[in-house]
Amino acid sequence: MARPPNSSQALLDAQLELWHHTFGYIKSMALKSAVDLRIPDAIHDHGCAATLSQIVTKVTLHPSKFQCLRRLMRVLTATGVFSVQHSEDGNEQVYGLTPASHLLVGNPNNMTPFLNLMLDRIIVSPFHDFSKWFQLELPDPSLFEWALHDSDDDKCVKILKNCKKAIPPRDKGGKVIIVDMVVGAAGQSNLKNNEVQALFDLFVMFVNGIERDEQDWKKIFCEAGFSDYKVTPVLGVGSIIEVYP
Repeated sequence: MARPPNSSQALLDAQLELWHHTFGYIKSMALKSAVDLRIPDAIHDHGCAATLSQIVTKVTLHPSKFQCLRRLMRVLTATGVFSVQHSEDGNEQVYGLTPASHLLVGNPNNMTPFLNLMLDRIIVSPFHDFSKWFQLELPDPSLFEWALHDSDDDKCVKILKNCKKAIPPRDKGGKVIIVDMVVGAAGQSNLKNNEVQALFDLFVMFVNGIERDEQDWKKIFCEAGFSDYKVTPVLGVGSIIEVYP
């Protein structure tokens, strides 16, 4: 059991940890602002490297907010959305696209529509009263029926039983392919993956969903009458699950 901080440095570290969590929502809102202002596109249009003066020529920004944009970019570089370095003359900072912000421009892997949906006020607002959710007995909503992580175990078993009836035996190539999250899957165990998986789990909890680990999936497959399965973690925080009759 962890003890209360017993030194000045430990106290400061503990405060820093809580500040990091308290202001965590600002990271999401800063990212949303960047997408809304089309900052990734502005940097991309300048050859993937642009100064603040070049960025403002491509975005809609009130002149009085120029210095505020600099502060927004400081957050976005600190959180890894953009990179930053000094120009050759040292007078201006040059902002670049990182692997993350490259996914906010162009196609086919552009995640901008997903971010716009997940950070929309309608989606985010319920989390303001998150504590009340734990105090209520919620109805059984049926949202996103196409995704098993949005369904409870019983519904998943029912869906998979119907799938099993519709496919041939394993020796004739029969299998069900599921693209979903397997929490803690081998090959995905790093801090960023663990954090994103935990956040997804909290998000789908609002629709009585759950992000499952391998044992959770195994239990569902067995109850649905399947004999074997294979997990391949090849989709970032997601995996391909092959389930055999």
